[in-house]
Amino acid sequence: MLEKLAGAAVALAAWIALTGAQGAIAHAAGPAVLGGGSGIVVDDQRICTLTTIGHDSGGRLVGFTAGHCGDAGATVVAEGNRDAGVVGTFAYTNTELDYAVIVFDPAKVMPVNRVGNTTITSVGGPARFPDIACKEGFSTGQTCGLTYGDVLQSNTSTLTQICVAPGDSGGPVVVGTVLVGMVNGYLSVPCLGPQLGSNITAVVNDADARGGVGAGFHPI
Repeated sequence: MLEKLAGAAVALAAWIALTGAQGAIAHAAGPAVLGGGSGIVVDDQRICTLTTIGHDSGGRLVGFTAGHCGDAGATVVAEGNRDAGVVGTFAYTNTELDYAVIVFDPAKVMPVNRVGNTTITSVGGPARFPDIACKEGFSTGQTCGLTYGDVLQSNTSTLTQICVAPGDSGGPVVVGTVLVGMVNGYLSVPCLGPQLGSNITAVVNDADARGGVGAGFHPI
């Protein structure tokens, strides 16, 4: 009898070694921690960065990112916790201002106001010359640089000498702890050419004027 038990134990140990033991015990994934600067995977295809997260006037948990990251209906997975599965969906995309509104599942997301070295306490701006602005992005983390201002005179975007690269799209641009914009792209060469981003005031004002998801946004 003891020999049979010993043989069974050896067989079980071998099975656990082959399956990695996870097959024996299932663990539920915890909520995804997300804030301005967190990496997000859109439609299982591209990585962008969340600009900020908070609530709209309807009490929904929402966030913003760059519009070119996805269309309405695109799914969102937290890059830092893919086991949590789909945690949000693109509700609206504005191609002119290049921003998108994401609605999150509050049961799957733990919103935070600090990611890496960047804390967001309020929305304001836009940044103006010679402000030093910083961004938090999935690809290059926190980088800072001189603000050139609204050189395009569009009242919707600002150029800064901030290092950005693919994957940083949507990243929050802050002056201190005030969110003033988002990363939309760069001119010429990554991290060398100036960063071009939408002013967050233009984004929030547009969302308010449109109504619905994202209107009346305030950060966590």
